[in-house]
Amino acid sequence: MSAACAASAVMVTRAVAKTTHGRVSRPAAGPAAAARRRSVATRAVKLATGEVLDVKPVPMRVGHGFDLHRMELLSEMPDLELWLGGIKLEHDRGCVAHSDGDVLLHCVFDAITGALGLPDIGQCFPDNDPKWKGCTSDVFIKEAVRLMRDSGYEMGNIDCTIIAQRPKISPHKKAIKENLAKLLECDEGLVNVKAKTHEKVDSLGENRSIACHTVCMLVKARSGGEDGFTQSNKNLFVITLCIYGRYGSSSAIGVG
Repeated sequence: MSAACAASAVMVTRAVAKTTHGRVSRPAAGPAAAARRRSVATRAVKLATGEVLDVKPVPMRVGHGFDLHRMELLSEMPDLELWLGGIKLEHDRGCVAHSDGDVLLHCVFDAITGALGLPDIGQCFPDNDPKWKGCTSDVFIKEAVRLMRDSGYEMGNIDCTIIAQRPKISPHKKAIKENLAKLLECDEGLVNVKAKTHEKVDSLGENRSIACHTVCMLVKARSGGEDGFTQSNKNLFVITLCIYGRYGSSSAIGVG
């Protein structure tokens, strides 16, 4: 490439960069313009209750969830069951809850909505609403995934810690992890499930309750297969390559 051509390429590159980024660095002033910027900067999502809330898009969001349920003996309350991550576990006790009492899925819901800055599971699915009586918790996770998608995010990774003295969780971790990844519509490699006892301390250690903590990271969903390029950067890249292809080699350089 000649010195003149190189200089031309630099000038065009700078001009495109100035044009592309100038709109962002010089926002319009005034209340109307501010309102327009707010409407562009947030995304409205509708909850199961019908309430509509705004989620502000940022590159990533982190949320934490916690849930605990009391457990009672099946000999005293035979209709109770123990569910974890959508998997039924055999045990001499079951969870007392309005729905199926799946502490793992309940705190996963809270971790996702917490990351989005949205209400927790108790507000989205009130326990005084008969509609949710005995409901399986996969319904709640499907709603959390919908909220995540509608807000423009996908799962970055999620880490869950189940706290239970009994039953032993290790034999069930693989099935729980696989089912959780399926419910979250994400790769299994993004999901981690751990289990701890409570060293026989308080209600958890005495097998009178079961709990779970969950932390998740949500990342902005990629659209259009840009693979990290913003459209403005891609335009700049194409123009620079076109100049080089015209002046710097015997054959044109194209971008698919």
